[in-house]
Amino acid sequence: MASSKLRHSCSFPILLLSFLNFILFILSAASVAPIVVLKTPPTSLGWAFLMVSSISLLSCFIGFYSQLTHCCFITHISLLLASCIGQLLGILALFTKEKSSLSILKSPRDPREAKVLVRLECGVLMAMFVMQLGVLVLTCAVQSCWVRDYEGLEAEREAWSRKRNQRIAKVQEESMANATKISEMKAKELDEKIKNKYGQWVKTDFEG
Repeated sequence: MASSKLRHSCSFPILLLSFLNFILFILSAASVAPIVVLKTPPTSLGWAFLMVSSISLLSCFIGFYSQLTHCCFITHISLLLASCIGQLLGILALFTKEKSSLSILKSPRDPREAKVLVRLECGVLMAMFVMQLGVLVLTCAVQSCWVRDYEGLEAEREAWSRKRNQRIAKVQEESMANATKISEMKAKELDEKIKNKYGQWVKTDFEG
């Protein structure tokens, strides 16, 4: 019930985050293709780009899992930051030093085709970087929303617990008061019985 309340209160940010996470997953998977097509097996730079794509894919999986379980927030944020840094470095390498990157990638393909693939990889990395930043911001927003709602639910539970304790204390007081009244009434009845019996004994002795 608490989980449904949390999801209902943060429904739009969660839907938007899921959409961006899905787009990021597609882009991360697509970013693998140009590197593999350029050269198989990849060079050290190619492996670096594949590592960035793998971290981004892993962050997507952790993001989907964290939305379902409301945990792994620190792990997800760490992967998002690492992926953003890797993507930014990759963009700088491919965009500012295109010729050097082509020579390091050592593609056996036609130079024009290799240049197109490198630019395609750079474009995909740029799109991934933008999506990754959006996912990062929305993840923090959703987490803060969850924390705020959890605090509200906790306050409601504490208030309900206080009311319940007050009711229990009131019932206990009433029961103790009733028990006291009953004991007093029984004591009075016992006193009256004793007085009646004592009066009868005195009367009998007097008549005798």
